[in-house]
Amino acid sequence: MAAGDVTTVSACTDLHYVDTGMYDTPGYGAVYVLDADRPAVIDTGIGTHHERVVDALEELGVEPTVICPTHVHLDHAGGAGLLAEAFPDATVRVHERGARHLIDPERLVAGTKAAVGDQWDHYIDPRPVPEKRVEPLTDGDEIDLGSRRLVTHHAPGHAPHQVVFHEPDDDAVFTADAVGIYVPDIDAVRQTTPPSQFDLDEALADVDTVADLDPETLCYPHFGPVAASEELLSGYKRTLVEWVAAVRQAREQEPDNEAVIERFVEAVDADLIDAWGGEKARAEERLNTRGVLGALDDGTA
Repeated sequence: MAAGDVTTVSACTDLHYVDTGMYDTPGYGAVYVLDADRPAVIDTGIGTHHERVVDALEELGVEPTVICPTHVHLDHAGGAGLLAEAFPDATVRVHERGARHLIDPERLVAGTKAAVGDQWDHYIDPRPVPEKRVEPLTDGDEIDLGSRRLVTHHAPGHAPHQVVFHEPDDDAVFTADAVGIYVPDIDAVRQTTPPSQFDLDEALADVDTVADLDPETLCYPHFGPVAASEELLSGYKRTLVEWVAAVRQAREQEPDNEAVIERFVEAVDADLIDAWGGEKARAEERLNTRGVLGALDDGTA
């Protein structure tokens, strides 16, 4: 799969995703297009190369009426304003905790720059979404797409503004970052525990939320869809617990946060470097370690 490629989700009906070329890592940024009576785009990428999403929609002959970031972290919502400009009749639906950050992204940008460091070179400044175009979501809300619907489930462990969307007809869940990052090249699910609002107990509960839906397909926003299984979901819970325990133990041995972070960065799996490239693999480890350290300080891990 190459940047800009459009792939049909074989297990679902009229569902496609486009590789946005995020972070120059093949497959890392998947934006989904659900071609219903009232089509939806789920997640938007970081905004960089947003034209690839627009081109994909044109290739599919789809004009979205709703744009649905699963949360407002910029790798999921950074393109929302640009897509809203490209499709002026579309409404942007996002959890109520995140809506203000799409309307005025200044604080979101500052927080992202602090979190991702040099990785900001891959981003562009997001365009604000006009307030009248944003319709906030809460847990249990349904997005009516005519022939289809998306059911909203709040999943605040990764971030308090995160939701997952369940599409009942195909029994697919758009997972946000609630069940980790599935990496096909190594057949493993990696933790995603960024600063500054990661909460371990809530994150474990979010996995249960997805498991209780008992979906057939997990539509990951990083690297695309995968068949759901109890083994995968329970395995991610173990991954989270073991990851937090490892960072906690390292903190006990080395009280300097930067030293703890560098310990994990230097120990990144070679297989992950092969899959993502050294820059992204190390940046992700740095981000995830910093997130757990912050949660330990805040008492949420």
